[in-house]
Amino acid sequence: MPILSTYAQKKKLKYFLKDIDKSSRILEVGSGSQWLGKYMRENGYINYIGLDISPPADIVGDIRMWKQLGLESKSFDYIIAFEVVEHINIFQEFYDLLKDDGELMLTTPMPHMDWLLEIFEKIGLNQERTSPHDNLVYLKKLKQFEPIELKNMALLSQWGKFKKAV
Repeated sequence: MPILSTYAQKKKLKYFLKDIDKSSRILEVGSGSQWLGKYMRENGYINYIGLDISPPADIVGDIRMWKQLGLESKSFDYIIAFEVVEHINIFQEFYDLLKDDGELMLTTPMPHMDWLLEIFEKIGLNQERTSPHDNLVYLKKLKQFEPIELKNMALLSQWGKFKKAV
């Protein structure tokens, strides 16, 4: 694993998981290599589900087909999507699946700095992207969600915790 990716994983665990009750219902969208799910299960999070378009996920499929995948509306306390929303616009699906008092947790590149992350990938400092970044967004401009907390990481990445907009 590239050095910057390993460092970011450790920081994400500390920042995002510190206030989550271990019995909360959690959906990770884009669970990929399962690093977060493995950590959560090993540390007592009992209602974690990882979803990805390819194995080894708990649920293999496209979140846009959430009803067909057996997921229920407003059924998750937390939805986590690390480095996902730059690939596809799935904010409506997040809104539909999140409980009214739930929390959405996101990380994504700063749109104006994505070019630098591409260079980092090419020289092996950062994990390579799995698909194009066709949906780069500024998290402060989301319409369906209001920020609880926003953080810029090294001017390259945006981290945010959100609630549903009223």
